[in-house]
Amino acid sequence: MRKSGFAPLNCTSVFPDMPTEIIRQPPTPLQCCEICLDPDTTTTVRQHGNPAGPRLVLSHGNGHAIDMYWPFWSLLTDDFELILYDIRNHGWNTVGRRDEHNIPTFILDQERIFKSLDGLFGRKSCVGIFHSLSAVTALLSFTMCTTRFSPSLGDNCTGLVLFDPPFRKGNASDEEFDASMQRVCEFIRRRTCRFADEEEFCELLYSAPGFSRLVPGALELMAHTLLCRSPDETGYEPRCPREFEAQVLEYITSYASLADIGDLPIPTKVIGSDPTLPFSFLPSFDLRSLSSVDYEFIPETTHFLQIEQPGECARIVRKFLEQQDLP
Repeated sequence: MRKSGFAPLNCTSVFPDMPTEIIRQPPTPLQCCEICLDPDTTTTVRQHGNPAGPRLVLSHGNGHAIDMYWPFWSLLTDDFELILYDIRNHGWNTVGRRDEHNIPTFILDQERIFKSLDGLFGRKSCVGIFHSLSAVTALLSFTMCTTRFSPSLGDNCTGLVLFDPPFRKGNASDEEFDASMQRVCEFIRRRTCRFADEEEFCELLYSAPGFSRLVPGALELMAHTLLCRSPDETGYEPRCPREFEAQVLEYITSYASLADIGDLPIPTKVIGSDPTLPFSFLPSFDLRSLSSVDYEFIPETTHFLQIEQPGECARIVRKFLEQQDLP
């Protein structure tokens, strides 16, 4: 386990449903289990929360780590068993081969993780709560049925909550959307990838408009969960290399267009960022025109909505879960 060098943060005004102090690194998991994704790759799946409660499985977006979402999922720990995992080459995982860092591989990884949960933590149905990249892979697991892909998440996944899946905006052409995504990819490849320490990372982002809506302490949390010591021990670098992050972003919209979000076999809630805001990370698709989709967006939020308004995100998730017949 990594040790946090940060003091607890007083966030009573930001997290009215949380204790007076929250930490900038999640607490030690109840259990940690290794799952083999392929002969050369494993991932660490962690259990938090209340093991007696309904099971929620959570993962993250491109270039991120599920520990970064602590302000959000900490609000669910009292009542739910939380199973957390990082996508390969992210978070707690070591960095592997770049040619295996792609969406088809992530889909298979996600299915293997779901198939392993009953054997590791006991048999129980679950609801998946996914952001961005992991939301796309969950959708594709249900909608791509070939010899390689099967809807195996459906074996024990009884519901989905998808935060800001990266679909094209309703008023943008394919060409406009692709051009905007290419600009984001180019920015990622030019982005600073070396820091003297975590504080330098935070100082760089403090002045960035795209991070102005984050709750207090979120930048420090991001630094601690997204960076690792460089191999030469002289600085810090992203756990997910920027080339890996950009590579996925170049193809994610092509795969997302294959997902049939309006015809899923299980109850699904889509929670979007504000589609009226100029985007800094990924465009948000306004799904209000799709009457078959249970969709709402949170005003004044960006793609980082779970660490901008974690209380509202948790409230919407709880409302959705209360409507489901959870064990």
